[in-house]
Amino acid sequence: MRDVAVVGFTQSPSMRREPDRNEVEILIPVIQALREQTGLSGEDFDFVCSGSSDYLAGSSFAFVAGLDAVGAWPPVCESHVEMDGAWALYEAWVKIQMGYADVALVYGFGKPSMGDLPLTMALQLDPYSVMPLWPDSISIAGLQARLCLESGVVRHEEMAAAAVRDRANAKDNPNAQVSGDFTVEGILAEPYLVNPLRKSDCAPISDGASAIVLAAGDRVNELCDRPAWIRGIEHICEPMDLGVRDLGRSRSTEIAAEKAGVGAGKVDIAELSAPFTHQEILIEKALGLSDASPTTTINPSGGALAGNPMMAVGLSRIGECATRIMDGRVDRAVAHATSGPCLQQNLVCVLEGN
Repeated sequence: MRDVAVVGFTQSPSMRREPDRNEVEILIPVIQALREQTGLSGEDFDFVCSGSSDYLAGSSFAFVAGLDAVGAWPPVCESHVEMDGAWALYEAWVKIQMGYADVALVYGFGKPSMGDLPLTMALQLDPYSVMPLWPDSISIAGLQARLCLESGVVRHEEMAAAAVRDRANAKDNPNAQVSGDFTVEGILAEPYLVNPLRKSDCAPISDGASAIVLAAGDRVNELCDRPAWIRGIEHICEPMDLGVRDLGRSRSTEIAAEKAGVGAGKVDIAELSAPFTHQEILIEKALGLSDASPTTTINPSGGALAGNPMMAVGLSRIGECATRIMDGRVDRAVAHATSGPCLQQNLVCVLEGN
């Protein structure tokens, strides 16, 4: 296996609605800032991979426009995943492992404010028996939350505490969309948005983008004094049918965490991409961080509950972990990304310093 590291990361602020810029215009300054950070130009990238969704733009092959942010010249070896940018990073990591690249540019971007995101997300459900009912993503998550509450897996107070923690952490994050001092009592007093979920239990809808540079071999130390080495990465997918899964746990995260080696050492921080508070608790448990690692800081950036740029939020979790390793604040971190309804598919990435 080749040693691969994150050597650069940039992101845009998470915004509820970008009134003046399209997806490409959001992405261009992110790519430009990453080039300035790493000193790389277009010809230095052996491979480029992006993550986005044509459903958000409402047109087929909309992702191709994202290449305008990379540049039309020189020609690049390029690929795309119809998923969060975290899965684009996984593809780039595989490409580097196979020896086809030494330096890769990875980015994710989305502008969900152009449509009704909760309803758009219904299109990922079973197309024959579930999607025709048009259940929105918040209602689907509400069903899972109700199951977790009634089975004793989570409590309302724990869910509120997760929101309080994340949004307090986000006060130090200039890119966060939602931050501030909240209280458990105040959140529990909120009316239900979709019973049993309150507004504070749900991640905001965010426009935004993020980008990462991966490198291997001699290029790593040329580009970064303290790289964030990817020591383990895995993603696992569960069945689409909600009725054949145990929605009170995230089995795919458990398997991915084991294969990625989360338990092999002390975890300083964990960045979780769970878009609902009860799901964040499930992910903490699946990663073994809820009780066994009381010293682990969860979502120092605020996580998805502070800013949720669709198709970039998972990649940003990896970037937030990498940034704290590269600047010396932490030595070992775990990043998580999710896709699909009720935590259907999950990716876990373990990063370490030198």
